[in-house]
Order: sequence, then C-alpha cells, then structure tokens
Amino acid sequence: MTDTTGATPVRGPALDRIARRLAAVLPPGAVITDPVRLRTYECDGLTHHRAVPGVVVLPETAGQIAAVVRICNEYGVPFVARGAGTGLSGGALPRTDGVLVVTSRMRRVLEVDLPNRRAVVEPGVTNLAITEAVRPHGYYYAPDPSSQQVCTIGGNVAENSGGAHCLKYGFTVNHVLALEIVTPDGDIVTLDADDPGYDLLGAFVGSEGTLGITTKVTVRLLRAPEAVTTLLAAFGSIEQGGRAVSAIIGGGIVPAAIEMMDALAIEAAEAAVACAYPAGAGAVLIVELDGPAAETALQSAEVERVCLESGAFELRTAADPAERAAIWKGRRSAFAAVGRISPAYIVQDGVVPRTALPGVLASIDRLSAEHGIRVANVFHAGDGNLHPLVLFDDAEPGAAERAEAVSGRILDLCVEHGGSITGEHGVGVDKARYMPKMFTDDDLDTMQLVRCAFDSRGLSNPGKVFPTPRLCGEVPGVRRGAHPLVESGRAEQF
Repeated sequence: MTDTTGATPVRGPALDRIARRLAAVLPPGAVITDPVRLRTYECDGLTHHRAVPGVVVLPETAGQIAAVVRICNEYGVPFVARGAGTGLSGGALPRTDGVLVVTSRMRRVLEVDLPNRRAVVEPGVTNLAITEAVRPHGYYYAPDPSSQQVCTIGGNVAENSGGAHCLKYGFTVNHVLALEIVTPDGDIVTLDADDPGYDLLGAFVGSEGTLGITTKVTVRLLRAPEAVTTLLAAFGSIEQGGRAVSAIIGGGIVPAAIEMMDALAIEAAEAAVACAYPAGAGAVLIVELDGPAAETALQSAEVERVCLESGAFELRTAADPAERAAIWKGRRSAFAAVGRISPAYIVQDGVVPRTALPGVLASIDRLSAEHGIRVANVFHAGDGNLHPLVLFDDAEPGAAERAEAVSGRILDLCVEHGGSITGEHGVGVDKARYMPKMFTDDDLDTMQLVRCAFDSRGLSNPGKVFPTPRLCGEVPGVRRGAHPLVESGRAEQF
C-alpha cells in the first residue's frame, strides 16, 4: 500500500501565512503545524491512503469554521472536514497543501425537544451519545453504525451512514430534519426538511464534505419500542442462512435488523471477543424484531420456524438486555476482529439485490480460491449490503496487489448484479475510480454541476467522489484548455 497524496505537508511561505491568519481567528492552541502532531490526522479508518495535512485547525463554533473557510477562499487553498476519523473510504483524507478542519471540539448536545421528538447537536457529538442523552426519557436515535461509540454525527451526515437497523428505520438522511452548514464560500446557512423547492438538505446528506461543512444537526428521535427480541440462528452453510433471509422478508416480516456472518468472520470474532457463537456454524444469522409486544412475539415464532425449516441447527433467543448485547458483541466487533487472524485486510462495502446474494457470495468464494486470498463475509443480509473483509499478509510479496484485485472484482460483481459500489461507507478517494462503472460521463457531469452550484472554486474536499473532477464552468463533456479562473490566477485545478 502506498501514500496517495504524499506523506509530507506542503508548507511554503503561503501556508505559513495562512496558519498565522488562522491563529488570529481561533482559540489558543487550535492551529496545529507541528509535523509530528500533523501525522495524527494523515488518514481515516482506511489506512492505506495517507496524506499529512498542511495545517490542522480545531474550531469550537460555526463562526470560527466560517472564518477558516473564508481565509481558505482568500488564498485559494483547499479544505477538508474531519470528525472522528472512522470513515472507511478515505473521505476525510487531508490535503498536503490544505487545511484540515477537525470538529472534535464541537461536541455539545444543544437541545432535546421531546414533545417534537427532535434533538439539536453539534457535529462532534458521537452517534451513541445522542441515544444516551434521551434514553432515560424512553427515546433513541435509530441509525447505528458499528462504530457508533466513536463515530460522530457530522461524519454520519457526510457519509449518510446506516448500520444494522437501517433495514427497518433507514439511513441518516431519513433522520436528519435540519442542518446548519458553512458553505464553501464561508457563509452560515440552514437547510431544513420543510424548506420549499429543491431538497437541498437531501442533497447535502451523503455529499461527503464536498458541498460544505456541517456545524449543527437537528435529528429525529424515535420512541423506544415496547418489546425487542433478538435471535441467533446457526446454519451449516451460508446458503441455508440466505434462504432463511429470503423466506423471512418474503413472508412480510421486516425485522429491525437481520445480519449474517460466515465461518471465517465467526472465527475472527471468537478470537477477538469470545462471542461463544455455536461451534461448527458455517454461518450465523442475527435477527432483531421490535415493536408492540404481541406483534413481536408472533413474528419471533415465525422467524424461528423459518430458520429451522431452512436448516438452522441451533437457535438462541436473548432473555434480557445482557444476552442481547452478547449476541451483538461478535457482529459489532467483526471489522476489527479480523486483525486477530490476518496481518492486514481491506474492508469492502457493496450492495446487491437480496435475491442475488447466493450467486454473488459463490462468486466471491471462487475469487478467493483463484487468487489465494481469504475473504470473510459480514453483511446486512436484509438489504443486500455486503461487507467482505479481504484478508492478506502485507509482508508477502504480491499479496497486497492480489487483495486489491479481489476487492475491486467484488465491486464489479455488485455492479454486474444491479447493485452499487457502496452502501454506507461512501466513495471518498478509495472508490472514485469505480464511479464510471455505475454512471455514464453525462451522469457524472450532471452530478458535478450540483457540486459546482455549492462549491464554484472546488475547494471543499477536492479529489473525492469523482474520478476526474472538472472545473466549474467547464462545458460538460468537453475538457480542453485552461479554465478562465485558472488563467486569471483566481483558482487552482485541484
């Protein structure tokens, strides 16, 4: 694995001047230029893309972020927003010649409005902290990425994060009611779900920081369900588990979550957290049902019947919250757990139609055998969101290249079966090259026109999402000569 944007920050007199300007508008200690401290921010959770930022800033208010962005505009310097750095697509990869805006100090829950079932939080608040703030009142925040204890709501907005329970409750975009943002020009504006006209709020959620920086989020709160039932079903093969999933959904039951892990993922989880899943399982299925107690009881009985008919050799139902947590422990630890059985690994994220799961999983097995690369499968089975973990030894010559080949081919399989190259991890820098596999040049040009409407100078998280960014104002589909802004010296081609 190699650095993608260079390991050393591009200092120079201009960046030094910018650092001094930034220090004048930010609290003491909020501007980082020390090379050793800068390395703390050289990557997100996707560690094989690295770039040391030119300058890091730690603002505490929306006004401070706006001031930072205006200074960046004055100098034509790119800026990238970063939350907790848990992303898995290189979406928060910094620029060596730019400013990294870290929102970790903006972590206040500003308002809890239970009558209207909403809360207002700053972008540095962790996902789980929202639920913890309202749980005593019988409410919770539904989106629940596996990293919910550490990932921040600002990053969730950028990536439109999901989680195990998105099958029933949807993604971040379904739970954000309003955003305060700093635009790429440095203005503070509010986007609201009730605004007339175009859905600018919907466009911003999932835009991966390319349309501006989130400074305040109004989220929807849900009433805690009357009953929650969590079941674990063990199968001899992943095909049997797949049949159970199809039968459950086909029977009209929509679980809150339905997750599957194969034998290799189970092995990793067992080594990491001793989750005590049934011995000899080729796959385990975790099904969680919630709602009115009577309805949940009926659905639970039906799910048990379906699993047994599909070949389950063991069923467990959590008797209390502690047992429920124990069932989920292995699944939530899966990504990190594979580090116990492999020196290095790639976390992939693709989507296929649920009916295509058996064929795609069989193809992944063939790819694994052909390339001599193990693949552990963990996925949101209910909506076909795959998270193959491609395992390799980075000390072995050629292993990293073979792993990358398998990882890319998995995305090809997703597209070939009518799916997507990402379900919830985003495109970032890691998957930008795969966008043309899903979209035509005209499609990509149209998307970039949306970006240009927000960010005419291309300074907000440049180099992400699009494989070949074009300058705003360039005629779609025509790429020749220099843009007038470049010729005039008022913009750079980032």
